[in-house]
Amino acid sequence: MDFKLNDEQKEVVKAIREFCTKEFTPELALEFDQKEEFPLTLYKKAAQLGFTSMRIPQEYDGQGYGLFEDCLVVEELCRAEPGVGVAISLGNLMIPDVLLKHGNEEQKKKYIPPLARGDKLAAAAFTESEHGSDITRMDSTAVKCGNEWVINGAKEFITNAPLADTFILLCQSDCNVQPSHKGQSLFIAEKGMSGLETTKLHGKMGIKPCVTGSVSMADLKVPETNVIGEVGKGFYYTLGLFDGTRVTVAAQAVGIAQGAFDRALAYAKTRKQFGQTIINFQGVGFKLAEMAWKIESARLMMYKAAWLYDKEKPDLMVTSMAKAYASRVAMEVTDDAIQVFGGYGYLADYHVERYHRCAKITELYEGTSEIQKLTITNHLMRQQ
Repeated sequence: MDFKLNDEQKEVVKAIREFCTKEFTPELALEFDQKEEFPLTLYKKAAQLGFTSMRIPQEYDGQGYGLFEDCLVVEELCRAEPGVGVAISLGNLMIPDVLLKHGNEEQKKKYIPPLARGDKLAAAAFTESEHGSDITRMDSTAVKCGNEWVINGAKEFITNAPLADTFILLCQSDCNVQPSHKGQSLFIAEKGMSGLETTKLHGKMGIKPCVTGSVSMADLKVPETNVIGEVGKGFYYTLGLFDGTRVTVAAQAVGIAQGAFDRALAYAKTRKQFGQTIINFQGVGFKLAEMAWKIESARLMMYKAAWLYDKEKPDLMVTSMAKAYASRVAMEVTDDAIQVFGGYGYLADYHVERYHRCAKITELYEGTSEIQKLTITNHLMRQQ
């Protein structure tokens, strides 16, 4: 297994770095963070260059790459600016992946190209306030009425909810089946449908430009043509989706850690105390050394998970290891970066405190670190 980038992958990294250098100014990053505002103009620019549709086939206006190349882009976006980077990387969150695997051709042609081009935004509404990481049961229900499904319920902590044009909803379509997860289905809903309402959440700790909200469904009627795949298979489709999205979260974490490290290293090489730059002090130099090897380890784990996914051999244990480890590294490295800066690291103008705030979410969404550890433990128990 060789993770040396080929020429085409190197060009992808070069292109996204040039984009970030040109578009992600420190002043703009602070502004979006303070306003909790989605960077729509930047998102559209990134979409026009293909950075938001790396894994979407060319026939649906995407770039036709794999998860590996997508992770290269995500890492660089979050390395340059964590909040804005995450927001851009999640603009068409999950919907293209679900439809490409389980949708029919009509659904693919209708919904995927506008998302690939950046004309529309997407939201995947799985999480509920009473269940969190436990998606084996849903309080949101879908009842078949003629050629429509009537949906009632609520979703919480949904990325892009207040801005999304297209939604995927995971609902209990059979409330009597046991176990309950065998009675779940996925539905497509669209902005403007009667009964679909969203509310923006305020006051998040980090990734503030990545807008989050609540979704409520009150007698929301969706046509039966908006069912994704087979009725009753929604839970299994969702689990399969996480095989890929958890790797991209690991890429976010690696990028955030690398970005904070870059700033700390540059500062340590120029900041002088006691007549010399602080990198010459072992207390700082050794800290930077540890930060560097943690990041490289996390990156290689993320690369392996993405590589296996693209080979159609996704390994749940490898994926969970990559996400759990990379997210922990992001927290530790960003914390150490603040320490290198000292008191200045606590100030917004020096940026590393924002990297630390944004790092925390990688331990929470797409399955908490505890869920990843549970997945790893279950696999270890089954090993001979």
